[in-house]
Amino acid sequence: MLKTLHISNYALISEINIGFSSGFSVITGETGAGKSIIIGALSLILGQRAESRFIKEGEEKAVVEAEFDIRDYHLEHFFEKNELDYQPEQCIIRREITASGKSRAFINDTPVSLQVLREISAKLIDIHSQHENLLLSDDQYQLQVVDNMAQNTSILKQYQQHFTQWKNLQTQLYHLQKTADKQLSELDYMKFQFQQLEAAQLSENEQNELEMELETLSHTEEIKQELQKAGFLLTDEQMSLALLKEAIDAVGRIKNYISEDENWHERLESVYIELKDIAQEIINFEERIDFQPERLQWIEQRLNEIYSLEKKFKLNSISELLLLKEKLKAELQHIESYDEEIDTLQKKIAKSYENVQLQAELLTKSRSNAIEPIENFLKEQLSRLGMPNIRFKIEITEAGEFSETGKDMVQFLFSANKNQSLQPVAQIASGGEVSRLMLSIKSLMAHRAGLPTIIFDEIDTGVSGEIAHRMAEIMKDMSKSIQVIAITHLPQIAAKGNRHYRVFKDDSGETTLTHISELGKEERILEIAQMLSGENVTEVALGNAKELLKNE
Repeated sequence: MLKTLHISNYALISEINIGFSSGFSVITGETGAGKSIIIGALSLILGQRAESRFIKEGEEKAVVEAEFDIRDYHLEHFFEKNELDYQPEQCIIRREITASGKSRAFINDTPVSLQVLREISAKLIDIHSQHENLLLSDDQYQLQVVDNMAQNTSILKQYQQHFTQWKNLQTQLYHLQKTADKQLSELDYMKFQFQQLEAAQLSENEQNELEMELETLSHTEEIKQELQKAGFLLTDEQMSLALLKEAIDAVGRIKNYISEDENWHERLESVYIELKDIAQEIINFEERIDFQPERLQWIEQRLNEIYSLEKKFKLNSISELLLLKEKLKAELQHIESYDEEIDTLQKKIAKSYENVQLQAELLTKSRSNAIEPIENFLKEQLSRLGMPNIRFKIEITEAGEFSETGKDMVQFLFSANKNQSLQPVAQIASGGEVSRLMLSIKSLMAHRAGLPTIIFDEIDTGVSGEIAHRMAEIMKDMSKSIQVIAITHLPQIAAKGNRHYRVFKDDSGETTLTHISELGKEERILEIAQMLSGENVTEVALGNAKELLKNE
């Protein structure tokens, strides 16, 4: 329930503080007095777009603040989910707009996003303006009415989960098939590349080993000559080993006369043995070296093959070629598995479709069961509102495909006259008839679905007299279940309110300002009398006003 409303520096409003109560409240005032300004300010609480032009001229910031009692709204989970302080008896929603065009939203003094603001405000207040009557021609709104009355929240949520899953699987299949088609078109080329690499029979260190061997075979004569020279220098009697042997013998003859620490003899013997081994290895290696033109030719051809593959694939080594081969192998295996993946996914889609279909059937059944009670209620209400020949029918037809709301199309068919066939509401209903129908629908939803606080912004457009009186009775009846606030030009409706507020302009100062005040008993009589007779109030108008209020 809306408890208080504070508005400062908004449009023509300098500051307004007004308290509301449960039941039925009415707001009246002359055309242009500023009733729409108050509705505009409340719309900011609902999360509508904020602009700097809303700020009162000469001010830096506009503020709209509403306090709600939310004890009966079961919003504990919402506050917990959004990490907000939960105070059931005092939920304060505030919206601020600065001259720079920036806006901020708060719930219990905690900054929140507009999305969070819209989510909570939709649970707290419903502003029904004149243009909202156009919703009656909208198929989705008509469907929402049926769903609200059928209490389809749970079924619809389950359906939407299955529907989303089904659509996601279809998207996956589309992308998989697209990828498969693309890669299948490249399959032959990929196979050719893989076969080339496979046929090459590359090994990890092959290139380095072959390049080294190529160097050896290309310099066979040079190597052989140098090794022969080295062997000769080491083994000739006049050269290294012979001289070293003489040195060993010389040191050996005196080793008994020098310190044991001076182990030259042993060290020289060790060097001699090592050099002798090296000399023999060189001789053996030199004897094995042989010029092999066939081997040289093969190595050159093999390396050319490797270099060609590296150039073709724009790679630098056998290691990279081997990695490419493994990659191609994996991709080819994956391509070959596409059929299986597609088949598996298609089976999932088929199963998901069955779930969607099942949930859609439950929705259809629930909606169908709700239609007759809705029709009967609306016929009864509209008959009360001066439409005795009313015929109203809700038609459910199957749509061509599934949507987020199922496979049902709902259409409200309407006829106000005996000789008139049932036709869609938008095609046949007058403004006054639409107003009465919308009020009846809101009344139905208030009784069955538990609407939040509802504000009717001149829903009485196009009606007068006894019909206005009956509309007032319906709003009064609605106020037994929910808080109802009506902005009206009709005295019959104004007289029904438990509390009466008047919006007026004040031109006494330098600027024009909009104000709102709650009327006392005598002020209320005068206001309703003016609504009956105009600015020049007659005694008859005063009497009629008193009579209207007396009946309440």
